[in-house]
Amino acid sequence: MHVVVNAATSVDGKLSSRRREQIEISGPEDFDRMDRLRAAADAVMVGVGTVLADDPHLTLDVEDRRVQRLRNGRPGNPARVVADSRARTPTDARILDDEATTYLLVADIAPDDRVEALEATGGVVLRAGDERVDLAAGFEALESHDVERVMVEGGGEIVFSLFEAGLVDELSLYVGSLVIGGRDAPTLADGEGFVDVDEFPRLELTDVERLDDGVVLHYAV
Repeated sequence: MHVVVNAATSVDGKLSSRRREQIEISGPEDFDRMDRLRAAADAVMVGVGTVLADDPHLTLDVEDRRVQRLRNGRPGNPARVVADSRARTPTDARILDDEATTYLLVADIAPDDRVEALEATGGVVLRAGDERVDLAAGFEALESHDVERVMVEGGGEIVFSLFEAGLVDELSLYVGSLVIGGRDAPTLADGEGFVDVDEFPRLELTDVERLDDGVVLHYAV
């Protein structure tokens, strides 16, 4: 499994404001870059918090990219993956429409009635972990469904969990020219955080690209 994390933050590292509303941090050039990353992936992944807050669709914006995928024998849109320990994804979420296959990684603690409701909408439920999703086991399950390259779009909790589990291979980070502030505003990697310096993931900066009114930092992990 190859895992690429893509995100956009303010100069002070915030994904959005303390209200956790969507904020346009980048612009059209970066949106196109993100669409290209999606087109190259087998699946696009978010945490359930992103689904509940933003109701994303996670499909390709550019029709030519869908056509090219079909010509290459791939589905028009990459699959969608939600890390959702307790199966909280709403059954009417846009991510569950028929534009692409949607995998829901849930823990054993997820209520059976919620799992059944998600499956009834066409979602493919994969159990991984006891009380919370075991991401390594979840990725193994995805590989059995021919998912080899995953693009992760957030939010901060899932990104931290992936770094904590040592599952990130690349990070592409757009840094926009604005300051959001707020101790309660979500950051790139939320969660409990690392304590010991030796635990901090070390990244290798491989490229810097200027887009819109910001920069994209490309890292290998």
